[in-house]
Amino acid sequence: MHRYQILVEYASLPKFVGWQKQLKGKSIQKEIEKNLTKLLKQKIIVYAAGRTDKSVAAFGQSAHFDINFKIKEIKKLVNSLNFFLNPKKISIINLYKRSNKFHARHSAKERVYKYFIINRLATPVIENERAWHIRKKLDIKLLKAGAKKLVGTHDFSTMRAKNCYAKSPIKKINKITIKNVNKKIEIEFRSKSFLRNQVRSMVGCLKYLAEKKWDMKKFENAFNSKNRKNCATPAPAHGLYLAKVIY
Repeated sequence: MHRYQILVEYASLPKFVGWQKQLKGKSIQKEIEKNLTKLLKQKIIVYAAGRTDKSVAAFGQSAHFDINFKIKEIKKLVNSLNFFLNPKKISIINLYKRSNKFHARHSAKERVYKYFIINRLATPVIENERAWHIRKKLDIKLLKAGAKKLVGTHDFSTMRAKNCYAKSPIKKINKITIKNVNKKIEIEFRSKSFLRNQVRSMVGCLKYLAEKKWDMKKFENAFNSKNRKNCATPAPAHGLYLAKVIY
């Protein structure tokens, strides 16, 4: 058996139900599996590093699949896949031969997510539905101060979706970086793994703090309450991107 890793880019399109196959609706996983199966003439199952939700995009999703023969012309396969996938806003960036010990999900040491905010009065045209448009001016210092409170190992129950199946709400955030260039705010989160809706919930709480709807005490109380009911409204999915998976 031969194992291959693929790097995938896809847009935040609401017509997809997300990465994972479901009984109803189109998924990124299903589209890739369908075309790999067609081209390789063997039933292919793809395993991803992260199951991104509906309308979440990716610059660098990582996945793997097994096949019972060695692929001789990798570039040709990538080109053929993209011929079918590109019209659906999915692109295979690269394909690598891996050892059978490699696992796209379990071998990952760190996942990097980025969230983009357009913080200006005018409605964005070029980046419409590619970032969260917030008209009210955000205080970047407060945004960074709040982010510092989230770094480290914590119980993230407040920022965990009700339908999250993780065994524990305790996660370690390795680093949060915030950049603000020409009123476009980029928030980067690094962790080995995240709870379902955790990143969007963290961004929602940080937004409440940065627009001064919450003060720092209320932000900390909500976080420390370990109660989902105290979470701010999660940020919309279309501003979130799986940027990179590090092995």
